Amino acid sequence: MKTRRELLDEFVERLRFAAGPDLESVVLYGSAAKNGFHETYSDVNLLCTLKKLTRETMAKLAGPVQWWSVEHNEHPPLFFTTEELQSSSDVFAIELLDIKTSHKVLFGEDVVRDIDVPLNLHRIELEHELRTLLLKLRNHYFLAHGDEARLRAVLAKSVSGALTLLRHAVFAVDGKMPPPSNHEALGRAAQLFGFEPVAIENVVRLRESEDEERSTGDLVSIYETYVLAIIGAINSVDRLAPTEQWQRVR
Repeated sequence: MKTRRELLDEFVERLRFAAGPDLESVVLYGSAAKNGFHETYSDVNLLCTLKKLTRETMAKLAGPVQWWSVEHNEHPPLFFTTEELQSSSDVFAIELLDIKTSHKVLFGEDVVRDIDVPLNLHRIELEHELRTLLLKLRNHYFLAHGDEARLRAVLAKSVSGALTLLRHAVFAVDGKMPPPSNHEALGRAAQLFGFEPVAIENVVRLRESEDEERSTGDLVSIYETYVLAIIGAINSVDRLAPTEQWQRVR
């Protein structure tokens, strides 16, 4: 059986063969491009840019994408033209800033290196994503109430995104991105936003030790402190992050 790395290499070759000279780059980003990749919960995140994305081009790419995403159950890539990617930094500020700081070019040019991300819009998207995470965690609790396995899966699946948002929250408040180590970044976030690091560390442990036996009561306690940490980050960003570059319309 092929490893995921071997499947990824084959997928890139299939994309190159299908798209030909229209394919400009394939970029790996997220946990698979750095330390912290988890075989069960980590997605292999890919960004592909092409000279054009016509119906004909997409038809050529459909076979490789179905092979990757349907046959091997991997997350489908993001497809942009290079011009679309460059003009998307205002609405994908968090995503592109994160990709810029942690990515590997698998084919072609480094198309994200020189993208300018507007930081005032990063601040707005950050609070939106944090509040959306909070709403999702609350809704998932209703659906998972009394189902230990489901609650464990909800917590484990969410924590990678939560760590990313906490890292960006530190950046919004501090003005500089924290160290790449999750441990160091979490320590700085806890210090700034007034929660104990264990509130997030407990969820990371669930993610890394999915077979560990825990009672439902323990999981509920983990959920509660986790949500309170997210709320602390939201309140701190709302209160402390610079907002002079934008204002509410009354």
